Amino acid sequence: MEKGTIMTGTSSASLSKIVNVSSIPQRSPFRYPGGKTWLIPLVRKWLGLLPSRPATLIEPFAGGAVVGLTVAFENLASKVVLVELDPDVASVWETILNGKSSQLAERIVKFEFNAKTVDSVLASDPVSALDQAFQTILRNRVQHGGIMAPGASLMKEGENGKGLSSRWYPTTLARRITAIREVRDRIEFLEGDGLTFLAKNKVRKNSVFFVDPPYTVTGRRLYRHSVLDHAKLFRMLAETNGDFLMTYDKSPEIEELVRANNFDYENVSMKGRLNLRKTELLIGRDLAWSRSVEGSLLFS
Repeated sequence: MEKGTIMTGTSSASLSKIVNVSSIPQRSPFRYPGGKTWLIPLVRKWLGLLPSRPATLIEPFAGGAVVGLTVAFENLASKVVLVELDPDVASVWETILNGKSSQLAERIVKFEFNAKTVDSVLASDPVSALDQAFQTILRNRVQHGGIMAPGASLMKEGENGKGLSSRWYPTTLARRITAIREVRDRIEFLEGDGLTFLAKNKVRKNSVFFVDPPYTVTGRRLYRHSVLDHAKLFRMLAETNGDFLMTYDKSPEIEELVRANNFDYENVSMKGRLNLRKTELLIGRDLAWSRSVEGSLLFS
């Protein structure tokens, strides 16, 4: 397959290994639409095959930060930098990494969960960063699909007919928050715009970039901050000193940007909700390392 060439369907060198995401350690407190748990085996492989261990992994669109957390927990880079623009999501990372993680975990465990208390918390105006962080995690856990964009609705039937509480695992969430606190010395969090941060750090020495931006097709539905200059993002990644790995929706706009910047790509197939299959693009400068994995990357 020629580098930078987009083909319809699955590429001739397509990756083909079935991975059950339930086998991947769950470390984020977020239930995030478009989360990248499925990518973890490839991230480990990518970083493990680099000439040297990166000094820093930068994740400029952190969201649930599944990749950044994995890198920190598994010590795959000396440091992880997470950047997030959404103030609600940022309040969670700020509280866990730089603030009151113990208080947040305690509030989650002690919360008396029912429809009335959930409505009360979601309707309130937070008076502190801790309040905002708790409200954000609660909203993320009770709204349909974990979507926190304006207009998202609360779950009704939920998982196995459990309704609102089907995704509320207080003990598990508290345990994840406590675990993140234990590795916080390896993680730096910054609230701000990912593109702006990239512009200032694209030539940073011995750094690599994991980029999972708001997608062109689903971004408006899933995220509050979904407007992004995709062409500018591609240009900046082309100018970075370090390697990068990026995920995107398979769309004509993104396929053209891959070609224009002479990037490499792979199609990744996965089964999502209701067992519906979809294809995303895995993008980098050279993905030859990924083709040693046998099979169509199929995640379920």
